[in-house]
Amino acid sequence: MRDVVYVVIGGSSAIRRYNATTYRRLADIVITGLSWPSDIAACELTSRLYVADYRECVWRVSSDGVDIQRWLTTSPSDTFSPRTLSVTSSRLLVTSYDDRQLRQFDAAGGDELRRVDLPDYMEPRHAVESPTGTFIVGHDSTQGGRQVSEVSTEGQVLRQFSGSSLGEPAHIAFDRQGNIFVADKRRILLLDAQLALRRVIIDARQLRFWQLLLRCYVQQEPYRLCYMEQSGQLLIGFFWFHDRVMFEKGGVAVFDVLRR
Repeated sequence: MRDVVYVVIGGSSAIRRYNATTYRRLADIVITGLSWPSDIAACELTSRLYVADYRECVWRVSSDGVDIQRWLTTSPSDTFSPRTLSVTSSRLLVTSYDDRQLRQFDAAGGDELRRVDLPDYMEPRHAVESPTGTFIVGHDSTQGGRQVSEVSTEGQVLRQFSGSSLGEPAHIAFDRQGNIFVADKRRILLLDAQLALRRVIIDARQLRFWQLLLRCYVQQEPYRLCYMEQSGQLLIGFFWFHDRVMFEKGGVAVFDVLRR
C-alpha cells in the first residue's frame, strides 16, 4: 500500500509493517496458523495483502489486519504449492513449487481465472503479468542456465533474456513504462519491454557493506523486489551473504532509482 511497507520473514507468523516515508515500525499483523511465509503482495484495489505460506496456502489479509482468511488452500488431489506471488490490478498470479504452471486468480473473490502451462524445461521462480497481458517469468531451465521469458496466455514463449552471466532471477517488478527490474542474485538488472538489457541499475558494490563482527565485507543478496512508482524507490528484500557463511539474517534495502 502507498503509506505502509509490509514485510514477511521466513519462520515468522507476523507481517511487519513500516511507515513508507519514515520507515518507523508500526504494529505487526499476527496471523495465527501462518507457518513459513515465502512471499507477500499487496493490491490497492481490494486493500488486501496476499501471503504465500510455504507449500500450504495463500492467506488474504486486510491492510489493517482485521480480516484474515486462509484462502487458496492445497488439497491431496492438486499439486499446487504456492511459492511466489504478484498482483496486477484485480488479479493475483501465483507460481508453484510442484508444477510448471502459472495460476491466476481474481484478487477479490478468489475464483481461478486461468492456468498457464509452461514449457517442460521451465522451473518458475517468480512471474508478473505485463501491461499487455502476457507474463514475464524468471526461471531456471532444465536445459541449463537461467532465463527471463515472456510467455503468452497459452504458454507460448515469445522472447527471452539469458546469458552466461545471468544469476538467479528470483523476483521481478515493473514500472508504468513497461521496464522490468530483475533481482539477479547480486545485482538488480533493468530490462526494457522487449527483454533487452538496458543496464545494471544496482551492482554488487552497492549491495555490499562492512560487517564489524566478522571484520569483512558482507554481500546483500537480493531475492524480493517492490517498486514504488510514486517515489521512484526500489525496495529490496535480501539475505546477508559471505563466501564462508550464509547468514540466517536479512533485511530490506531502499534505493532511489527514479533518476537512474
